[in-house]
Amino acid sequence: MAVKLRLRRMGKKKQPIYKVVAADARSPRDGKFIESIGLYNPLTDPSIVEIKEDRALYWLDKGAQPTNTVKSLLRQKGIILKRELIRKGLSEEEIKQGLENWENLHQAKIKSVALKEEKSDENVQKGNIEQEIEI
Repeated sequence: MAVKLRLRRMGKKKQPIYKVVAADARSPRDGKFIESIGLYNPLTDPSIVEIKEDRALYWLDKGAQPTNTVKSLLRQKGIILKRELIRKGLSEEEIKQGLENWENLHQAKIKSVALKEEKSDENVQKGNIEQEIEI
């Protein structure tokens, strides 16, 4: 039985909330599933991603194939990196250190993106004010 880690749509019309599930590859998107391993809400800003790390690692080790979206969510949470470090045979301390380094870089990247967005918003507002002054 081929198992996939994929999203199962829930919620009302135009308000999707997804469960991250381990399901048989042949079952429909919202059909039967083996186990629910997380939740993804894309409507909030920033989007909410909650994944049971131990269960995700279990299913990945058993050969479950994540879909593209689920793979990006796992990468965003650092689960893919942790799996790679475990497969290399590193000790617990080395894995913990590698994840801490990744977390620091990830937080710095998020802050830099937020600063760029703020600066671009300020530039747009200045441009609008200058256009109004010219008129």
